[in-house]
Amino acid sequence: MSFRLRRTLLGRFLCCLCLLMMAAASADDRSWLPIAKDGLRDPNGPAAKVLQQPADALTPLAPDTAGNQVRWVRALREGQISPRSSLRKPLKSESYDKDVLLNLNGGMPVVRFPHSIHNEWLDCTNCHDQLFQKERGATKISMFLILQGEQCGVCHGAVAFPLTECARCHSVKRADALAELEREAAAKAAAQPPAPAAKPTPATAAPDARGPARKTEGKSK
Repeated sequence: MSFRLRRTLLGRFLCCLCLLMMAAASADDRSWLPIAKDGLRDPNGPAAKVLQQPADALTPLAPDTAGNQVRWVRALREGQISPRSSLRKPLKSESYDKDVLLNLNGGMPVVRFPHSIHNEWLDCTNCHDQLFQKERGATKISMFLILQGEQCGVCHGAVAFPLTECARCHSVKRADALAELEREAAAKAAAQPPAPAAKPTPATAAPDARGPARKTEGKSK
């Protein structure tokens, strides 16, 4: 192997190593205020001494660049956390994994709301029917209300990624969303059994081939 080739390979290796070190440094560069200084709790209250510090709890989890700096879905998928339905005993909750496309007529890209991800954290009753009705279109979703901390804003901006991360929700091109809805409608129509043929009624029954009976007058002989 020539000296120039070895130097090139060594340079590429060092470049990759630097990139990996930079990525690790950016992930470890996260910081959280201690409970006594976060402005959310009384620094003189008992919680400041009892509760686990955010840095201790969140540092091992998948890093993010927004919100509380944790990629919660990734942490869930990789088994870093395992939410429990109850502190005392397991509770059976309804499961629903259908995606819903929202904002079909707005100016922004369409929103794909994944029920499956939310359902792994929450029970259906956390959102239905206080925040959203189950029927499609029954609740008018408003970005104004969301920014006021209602509807989606109850969680996003509080415990989930903030509302400044627009592309995480508005992620589907309008043409792709409409095509997807058309495919769903076609599949649903194809899956429905054919309607049974209507039975002929007396009004639509075929006339007797022999023709109408003739009325005879007089007495029979």
